[in-house]
Amino acid sequence: MLGSAAPAAPLPTASTNIAAACGEKDGWSDPAPPAHIHGHTWYVGTCGITVVLIETRAGLVLIDSGPADAAAQVLANIRALGFDPKAVKWILSTHEHFDHAGGIAALQKATGAQLAVGPFAAGALRSGKSYPDDPQAALLAKYPMAPARVDRVLRDGGSLVLGGTRITAHATPTHSPGSTSWTWQSCEDGQCLTIAYADSVNTISSDDYRFSDHPERVDTARAGLRVMEALPCDLILTPHPSGSNLLARLSGQAPLIAPRACIAYAAAGSDRLAKRLEQERAAK
Repeated sequence: MLGSAAPAAPLPTASTNIAAACGEKDGWSDPAPPAHIHGHTWYVGTCGITVVLIETRAGLVLIDSGPADAAAQVLANIRALGFDPKAVKWILSTHEHFDHAGGIAALQKATGAQLAVGPFAAGALRSGKSYPDDPQAALLAKYPMAPARVDRVLRDGGSLVLGGTRITAHATPTHSPGSTSWTWQSCEDGQCLTIAYADSVNTISSDDYRFSDHPERVDTARAGLRVMEALPCDLILTPHPSGSNLLARLSGQAPLIAPRACIAYAAAGSDRLAKRLEQERAAK
């Protein structure tokens, strides 16, 4: 029974060495085979973008889509694992940028799934355009997304429950205004873990944006880092697999589970923000 401590062996079509399959490729649309993460959770993204599939008793949940041109690859990976894409009941989103959410509209059309988002992402996903106060707004304007139908907006700390699996939204607006991290329980071989899909901790921007000119954005970014630092986090996933050495970890080349993983992840983001602010001060 899903949600119990029943074993969940990888399906035959799940790669046991996704790191080797991708090799040096880390492009957002570079095809990757599907891989088993833990329990009933699977990697169905590309070599450079994480897309997560969660199996429940009542259907499938997909987190993120990759860019628009990766949607077909995500669907192929779902099928390769033996699942029918029509079994995807819900799609969730980490943040409202084209490299992670650009294929959501296509996946909704292909699967019939509903879209649930965190408390501040709905406007950008419905319009297909970034928020004007996003530090990357000038860059993102060059890459509009197909508008997606948002069916549910979850509050901070709210949950989507499907087939006995509870997936909780955590507003973590470090990388973007609508950034959301997600946590859920995964059980396998008598071991139950909390998986944290922690959103990006990178505070990057368009060329002409200065964080030091927007102290409220800095405060918001820091608040998001504090939330990610405190996430229940036995097993960390990140939107770019390189952000947590994920492909190597899924391939047995590094520990899948690491104590204090979310703490270290947030600390690295905090250090990068501090260095960015120092560079801006030095450039004045």
